[in-house]
Amino acid sequence: MFTGLVDAVGTVEAVVETEAGRELRIAASYRALVEGESIAVNGACLTVRDAVETRDGSEFTVAAVVTTLGRTTVGAWEVGRRVNLERAMRLGDRLGGHMVLGHVDGVGRVVGRRRDDDAELVDVALPSELATLIVPHGSLTVDGVSLTVNAIPAAGVVQLSLIEYTLRHTTLGLLREGDAVHVEADVIGKYVRQLVTPYLHAAPSSTEDI
Repeated sequence: MFTGLVDAVGTVEAVVETEAGRELRIAASYRALVEGESIAVNGACLTVRDAVETRDGSEFTVAAVVTTLGRTTVGAWEVGRRVNLERAMRLGDRLGGHMVLGHVDGVGRVVGRRRDDDAELVDVALPSELATLIVPHGSLTVDGVSLTVNAIPAAGVVQLSLIEYTLRHTTLGLLREGDAVHVEADVIGKYVRQLVTPYLHAAPSSTEDI
């Protein structure tokens, strides 16, 4: 599990196509990475296959299988791409963001960006199946970053307010209109929807059920 608080920005150093999908070698400032640990790469939970220490940190390899490529933008990543990183949280860590599973629910699209005083307002069009999980001032993960929903300016569109700290410490400052982003909805909303859906579609059998 993750918190959506990015603790490093890495760079894709190599991309290798495989029969199972793609392998990526990523350079980051991390130390003491171990084989088998989980890292959220732009919000997608991937497993470290191997890691080597470097002068500036380490380089590690992760693999994205075909299923992951079909649900994310990883298939389009090229050498030199900057990616948000977060190591899995440990029991006892502060939960400063919100509960993030690292399971990308869909790919959104930036449809607008403008300056508003000391923040950048970014509008993201969401996949239709995620729209019912979004509430004003609720939590949303975009490219691995825990964010608060600032507003819902139109059906299927969420507005995010990016503060200066987020712009400096993540890749969200690089976003431009038309860019694709990973989106993960709040897991609590997903469980609530799953629990109430049967009752919303069930017809009452008597007045006692109303």
